[in-house]
Amino acid sequence: MDDIGPWSKGGMRPEIVPPLNCAKVQYSPPPVLATMPANDALARRTETMVSFIGRLGLAVLLLLGAAGTALAHGNVTPQAVNTDGLPKLGDKWLAENPFRGNKRAIEIGASAFNQNCARCHGLGAISGGIAPDLRYLPEGAEGDEWFLQRIRNGAVRDGRVYMPKFEGIFSQEAMWAIRSWLETVHEQ
Repeated sequence: MDDIGPWSKGGMRPEIVPPLNCAKVQYSPPPVLATMPANDALARRTETMVSFIGRLGLAVLLLLGAAGTALAHGNVTPQAVNTDGLPKLGDKWLAENPFRGNKRAIEIGASAFNQNCARCHGLGAISGGIAPDLRYLPEGAEGDEWFLQRIRNGAVRDGRVYMPKFEGIFSQEAMWAIRSWLETVHEQ
């Protein structure tokens, strides 16, 4: 056989497979590997290293996933809510939703929710687990009280912001419009 490479003289030689499978070429290992005695310690170290690398890769993936969840709220700028078409409510905060059932308020609330709340509370208010599922807020005055307290003041526990406060960012009209829309997706 002709010289076909650096291993052809006593090293790695291609062996042609029978004519039916001539596209396949099999190689015998270089002599250094072929004559190397089996070393159980080396095999164990290799297996341990492969296992370690696998666990390290899994740990990195889990940390990246956890970082994504921890940073889910991120540094997000609230979007302005256009409340044109709704009556002005003034500076005094109302205890109950004055827009309950108001079609224009529901329309504005749906848009405002999707632009500002859905990233945490989910599209259609169906939470993916980051924040409460707002479809289950109590109806009427009880739900209004909880909603208004939370949207105005946010939620902070142990110094961590779970929900930013929106008082001073959203008008009272915008907040009640969001509450009006939430009542349309209410579930028991």
